[in-house]
Amino acid sequence: MTPTAVHAMMAKQDGIVTLDQALAAGMSRTAVDRRVSGGSWRRLHLGVYLHADRPLTHAARLRAAVFAAGPGAAASGTSAAWWLGLTDRPPTDDCVTIPRARVVKNRAGLRVRRRDLDWTDVGTVRGLRITELPLTVLEAAVELRDGSVLMDRALQRHTTLPILEAVHERHRGRRGSSAAARLLRSAGEGGHSEAERMLLRLLRAAGLTGWRPHVCSCGYEIDVAFVRGRIAIEVDGWAWHRDVTRFNDDAKRQNRLINSGWHVLRFTWHQLRLEPDLVIAQITEALGDRARLIREA
Repeated sequence: MTPTAVHAMMAKQDGIVTLDQALAAGMSRTAVDRRVSGGSWRRLHLGVYLHADRPLTHAARLRAAVFAAGPGAAASGTSAAWWLGLTDRPPTDDCVTIPRARVVKNRAGLRVRRRDLDWTDVGTVRGLRITELPLTVLEAAVELRDGSVLMDRALQRHTTLPILEAVHERHRGRRGSSAAARLLRSAGEGGHSEAERMLLRLLRAAGLTGWRPHVCSCGYEIDVAFVRGRIAIEVDGWAWHRDVTRFNDDAKRQNRLINSGWHVLRFTWHQLRLEPDLVIAQITEALGDRARLIREA
């Protein structure tokens, strides 16, 4: 290979190349040093370079961090989730898992986890070693504030609950294992009953009165209703439990209630858990609007 081929390699790797890659391509150390001293390559880590014409993007930074961590290193956690497109927010810190026997220190912008990964838990995506999707989902879900949303989305599109549970069992005892177990348990139960309990706790804590759970109207049971104001509150569990039939039934139910004069509010398990203040604010606003309509009627 020629230096031109090395630059083509860098183009495929977000502008990044390692010393070992350059040497394997036929370049000499002298040629590498000349490019660094001449300013055409920028040294990011020991033996890891960025082409000076390329910006240090999030992708380049993560790739450089994994390459610099040496053989067996892999992007993991929130970094792997972003690389796989499970979240569109690049992490503040690059998360890298390295073999237990190796020592790589944490530094600003880098979080290192020392753990021996089974070959079944590591893959290569766009030329970068990362943890496979199931382990990535489990690790990222406990690191992110809205990690339950990420797990729910993954269950809808990319994996299954039995697969996540099997990977969790294989890695039981890892950091974040207890939190992941709680999320898996809620996901398995569907979350609807738990969402109802969360809603009732929020209503009591906010001091709201005049509501009743499990009110029947139009042939349906409303989860929570403010009967005087004709406000119906419906709660949804984890989205991956809702198939097309359930979705269509819920739409018919909601339309029937609205046509019968109910103001319907819907909240998901994730909203109740992550945005309780917003939930109460929306309920309070609806109560005010309905009270005003009743006075004006």
